[in-house]
Amino acid sequence: MSQSSAMGSSPLGPSRFVPARGRRISHRARVLAPLAGAALLAGITAGRPARGQGGEAISVALDWYPNANHAGLFLAAARGGFAAEGLGEVTLTTPADPTTVLQTVAAGRDTLGISYQTDVLLARAQGVPVVSVATIADRPLLGVMSLAETAIGRPADLAGRTVGYPGIPSQEAFLATMLEADGRVLADIELVNVGFDLLPALFSGRAEAVMGAYWTHETVLADRQGYPNTILRVEEWGVPPYYELVLVAGEETLADREADVAAFVAAMGDGYRAAIAEPAAALDALAAASPELDRAVEEEGLRLLALVWGAPGGIIDAPFGTQEASRWDAYAGWMVERGLIPADLDIDAAWTGRFVPRPAATPAASPASSPAAEVPATPPTS
Repeated sequence: MSQSSAMGSSPLGPSRFVPARGRRISHRARVLAPLAGAALLAGITAGRPARGQGGEAISVALDWYPNANHAGLFLAAARGGFAAEGLGEVTLTTPADPTTVLQTVAAGRDTLGISYQTDVLLARAQGVPVVSVATIADRPLLGVMSLAETAIGRPADLAGRTVGYPGIPSQEAFLATMLEADGRVLADIELVNVGFDLLPALFSGRAEAVMGAYWTHETVLADRQGYPNTILRVEEWGVPPYYELVLVAGEETLADREADVAAFVAAMGDGYRAAIAEPAAALDALAAASPELDRAVEEEGLRLLALVWGAPGGIIDAPFGTQEASRWDAYAGWMVERGLIPADLDIDAAWTGRFVPRPAATPAASPASSPAAEVPATPPTS
């Protein structure tokens, strides 16, 4: 069995900070979100005061090439939602190396970025000053995927099987937890590092199951290629619920451009609510940014993701982007138990909830004024 040597190293060692879901980027490296004009995000931002400082450009590093996870961002951009909040030009960027998002955001080379709760905590354990300012995917999307013909219906069924994964320590910890929740241990499986070629490994038989697939993407893609499949979701087998995707800012950015961050978060939330209501328009905005995407795959992905964005019938009853201390603390406690982060890490410093719900407007001062004055338990499978 192949296991990462990083699992036994110091939580502060550089080998620990491996992104939860990196990808090789083959699409265009830069996507500009045009914001010229004053068009409002239809039916949502009209009549609301702008909050941004205006003028200064904002760059947002995505975690991957444009896909259904980003639908709300691109819809907000296409409809002028960021401009309506008083923001300067906003650029949504697909980095050539998505593993560098937290570093570029911390250094201020990108104003904001999309990352993962797991990676934010790993980065802070290494002294990288990034802060989660809002959620995008409110629930875990990862799982252990297998072809239906292998009849893997629970973690114990993985015993004696070959399981491929991207070589990421946190995903080893996910697997270990899932197995232990079902009376098995990591040593009961043959773990093989297949990089990010999860589906090729599964389709070719190199692996009988793969850890790291999204139930909103890889399962859909496999179905469309004629491979009926099942997926064991991590949070159903012992891993505490966590925020799969979060919007992050550097500490200096939060100190210097708090109004811009607040405006961006507000426009982003409006964009995702619009994507729920108008999925076809959201897909059009995505396709304009990334013509190579498979629209049918992203359409199904968007339908599933809407359930964790707050769509009717989903399980999210808080405003889009909401973070809770209990979720951060419980997940961080699990990471400590698994040796991924040190026990004395300041979890409260890793996130802020002050931008969601949207902060109340501060009345403009006048000369006469006084200064005092449920997602389905298991997603559909073939």
